[in-house]
Amino acid sequence: MNQDNSSLGVLYLIPTPLGDNSPLEVLPLSVKKIIEDHTHFIIENEKAARQFIKKIIPNKNQNKIILYSLNKYTTQEEMETYLDPCKSGISMGLFSDAGCPGIADPGAVIVSKAHRLGITVKPLTGPSSLVLALMASGMNGQSFAFNGYLPIENKQRNQSITKFEKKAFREEQAQLFIETPYRSESLFKDFLKTLDPNTRLCVACDLSLNTEYILTLSVKDWKKVKPQLNRRPCVFIIEGSF
Repeated sequence: MNQDNSSLGVLYLIPTPLGDNSPLEVLPLSVKKIIEDHTHFIIENEKAARQFIKKIIPNKNQNKIILYSLNKYTTQEEMETYLDPCKSGISMGLFSDAGCPGIADPGAVIVSKAHRLGITVKPLTGPSSLVLALMASGMNGQSFAFNGYLPIENKQRNQSITKFEKKAFREEQAQLFIETPYRSESLFKDFLKTLDPNTRLCVACDLSLNTEYILTLSVKDWKKVKPQLNRRPCVFIIEGSF
C-alpha cells in the first residue's frame, strides 16, 4: 500500500565503532553530519551513547539531546511512544552500543515499527562485525547464515554445534555465531571438542581494532594454536573442510 510519508520524520540507523577507536577512523563523515543535525536518538545505554556523541561532535550541546533507552528493561508501553517525534515530522537516529543497529541488536523492533507506520528508514554505512568476519574468513560469501548465540548449557550447546556443522556440510553454507566476550574462550574450546577435525573454523576477534585477530584453520590445526580469546568480542564461523 502506498503511503504519503512526506510529513513524517526519517529514522536514521547510525552505526557506531566496535571498540574504543576514534569514531571517524571507521565511520564516514555522513554519520557525523546526521548526529550534528539531530537531537532525538534511540539508544541502548545512555552513558555509552553520550560518550559516542561527544567523541564525534565534541561541541554538541548535551542538554538538548533527547535519548530514548531501548534495552531489556524497556516496556512495551515505552516503545510505543519512541517514534512519536517521527510521527510529528522530527527525524531521529537509532544506534546500538557497538556496530550496526538491528543486527544482533534490539533496534530491529523499532525499525519494524517504523515500517508499519510508513516512516522512511535510512541505514548509514558503518562497521558490522559479522560482515567484516565473513569478508576475511575465506568462507562462502554467497550462502551464509547468522545463528546468534548458542545455548549456554553444555549438552544443548554441543548438540547445536553438531546440528549447524551438518547444515554447513549439507548446504555448503557458512555458519556464523557470536558470544559474549567472557564466554569466547569457552565456546572456542567447545568447537574444538565437538567439530570434525577437518571442519574449517574462523575466529575473528577485536574487529577493526588495533588488536584485531582473524584466522581460518581446520579444527585439527586449531588444536596446535592457542589464541588468547578471553574477554575479547569474537565472531566464529564454521564451514566444510578444505
